[in-house]
Amino acid sequence: MPQRQPPRRQSISVGRGARKRDEDSGTDVGEGADEWAQSKATVRPPDQLELTDAELKEEFTRILTANNPHAPQNIVRYSFKEGTYKLIGVVNQLAVHFSQVGNLIPKDSDEGRRQHYRDELAAGSQESAKVVISETEILEEEEEPKETEAETELGSQTDVPAAEAAVKATEEELMTPKQPKERKLTNQFNFSERASQTLNNPLRDRECQMEPPPRTNFSATANQWEIYDAYVEELKKQEKTKEKEKAKTPVAKKMGKMTMRKMTSMESQSDDITKVTQAAKIVERMVNQNTYDDVAQDFKYYEDAADEYRDLEGTLLPLWKFQNDKAKRLAVTALCWNPKYNDLFAVGHGSYDFMKQSRGMLLLYSLKNPSFPEYIFSSESGIMCLDMHVDHPYLVVVGHYDGNVAIYNLKKPQSQPSFRSSAKSGKHTDPVWQVKWQKDDMDNNLNFFSVSSDGRIVSWTLLKSELVHMDVIKLKAEGNTTDGLNGLQLHTVGCGTAFDFHKEIDYMFLVGTEEGKIYKCSKSYSSKFLDTYDAHNMAVDAVSWNPYHAKVFMSCSSDWTVKIWDHTIKTPMFIYDLNSAVGDVAWAPYSSTVFAAVTTDGKTHVFDLSINKYEAICSQPVVAKKKNKITHVQFNPIHPIIIVGDDRGHVICLKLSPNLRKMPKEKKGQEVQKGPAVEITKLDKLLNLVREVKTKT
Repeated sequence: MPQRQPPRRQSISVGRGARKRDEDSGTDVGEGADEWAQSKATVRPPDQLELTDAELKEEFTRILTANNPHAPQNIVRYSFKEGTYKLIGVVNQLAVHFSQVGNLIPKDSDEGRRQHYRDELAAGSQESAKVVISETEILEEEEEPKETEAETELGSQTDVPAAEAAVKATEEELMTPKQPKERKLTNQFNFSERASQTLNNPLRDRECQMEPPPRTNFSATANQWEIYDAYVEELKKQEKTKEKEKAKTPVAKKMGKMTMRKMTSMESQSDDITKVTQAAKIVERMVNQNTYDDVAQDFKYYEDAADEYRDLEGTLLPLWKFQNDKAKRLAVTALCWNPKYNDLFAVGHGSYDFMKQSRGMLLLYSLKNPSFPEYIFSSESGIMCLDMHVDHPYLVVVGHYDGNVAIYNLKKPQSQPSFRSSAKSGKHTDPVWQVKWQKDDMDNNLNFFSVSSDGRIVSWTLLKSELVHMDVIKLKAEGNTTDGLNGLQLHTVGCGTAFDFHKEIDYMFLVGTEEGKIYKCSKSYSSKFLDTYDAHNMAVDAVSWNPYHAKVFMSCSSDWTVKIWDHTIKTPMFIYDLNSAVGDVAWAPYSSTVFAAVTTDGKTHVFDLSINKYEAICSQPVVAKKKNKITHVQFNPIHPIIIVGDDRGHVICLKLSPNLRKMPKEKKGQEVQKGPAVEITKLDKLLNLVREVKTKT
């Protein structure tokens, strides 16, 4: 153990003569003494402690430990296993004060021994080579010249390369001695010297060959006369424009300048923007295709394998969900597929809560870009219905809550409609519940029909720059008359809610009312109905003719029922109770017996009368929350998908499983018959069965 050292004393050099002077005052013996003869005396500092011999001999022990005095000792962490905070006992005590990476190798290590061994071998090989060369020279000198000069010359020429080869061989043997085999130590950590144990697949290059862009060689020469002629022509044009401006009035001049400026600015902007927008649209669709790749794969290839084991049931697979922030609090009030582009559909947004009416939105989505609509139009009043023209798919007609109708042209990027009705041009006084494009009139003018709660069914015709209206029929509630003043009878107006035109007979159409009745009307008669059906107990929400059978139509109502009718019979052929208000129904385009219905409890029902006449073969909730009410449904004309809209502004795309779109099975030795005739006979068989049952009862 280290001993305590006595305090260090400060020494000061003092001459011997000074000590003599202190001892014998008055004598000067030390004056002029040599420096080497000087002695040292200790001088105590004034603040030094006076310690005894026992205290000086006392030993103090100090122990060096590996604990870090600065390391925290009170670390607490939460234990999820025990559910409490626990103190951590093990603390990292290591404190690195200095570290340096060096390149020195110890002599005793394996690498040090190898290097030392290599140096010795190299030095020894050089010495042995020198010894061999000297010995060969001595042997050549001692040999007696027994042969002639020619023989000696030949011998010397042949012996020199042999000696050189022997020397080189010995040098190589000495330079590369046989090294003893090193014993490879077993690795207790099972270390592998390879860079990676996994198989690295070779990189592949993908190349594509493109057609080179077209090139043209242009060459021309310009001399001073051509430049002069060009300037002269430009000056003449400027003079002509100045003469025309002088002839104009000052107001016309200002207007002309403004239009010219606008035209030039619009042209420059549109050229630049169209170039960018086209490229941006393609890139956006590519990004969305990568983002929704799994959904796109399901849309194209997925088929529910479980349908093979259940013959009478099917499922709906959710695909994309379309929504926009601007239409968040608006309900989906209308859906319509584009007749030309099968991936494009229009969505009308409004509100069915008549106490909270606000704005409206018309959005057009494409399946190629689910994240954002292709077209956006906003309106001051809510949109209640819409339809797209068959021959002109860029024209969209909409009906508003305030009674107006409007036509939007998708070719024009303006947010305002191209045509719009007004109070002067005979707009409806109540919400427009449905609009339908019709065939062009005799003068090839576009026209459409609209129905409203005010009881009017109006035909609208587009003439150049205005909408011309004509009342086709006014609905009157039969049997509901009230006596007015002087004995006059007042007829109450029937409120139209839905209508549909016959697919083959142009003049015939059906109209559903709020009273629950369905009227069969004709364009030729404006005062009488062809027939009346007591269809429902509440408002009729939708009426639709069958796309294949000319006699069959379907209706749905808020009284929870869907009914299928033969228009020659006043009683329904099939009645289905869906336990909730039915918002919309739609026939499938691929079969005369398949249709879909949506209810306010968030379910979508798909029926196939040829499989099951009594209940739906698929009843599936398709919205996340039960509070969401489904309002509309539409089948795609080609793809096996449907779109469903709810009252939160969302549109969901669903794929039908194979059982929901069964086609006629192939029979041995017979070809499968397809077409309208097969679908008509299939539905006729069902109707004949029902008619027989009704006649017997």
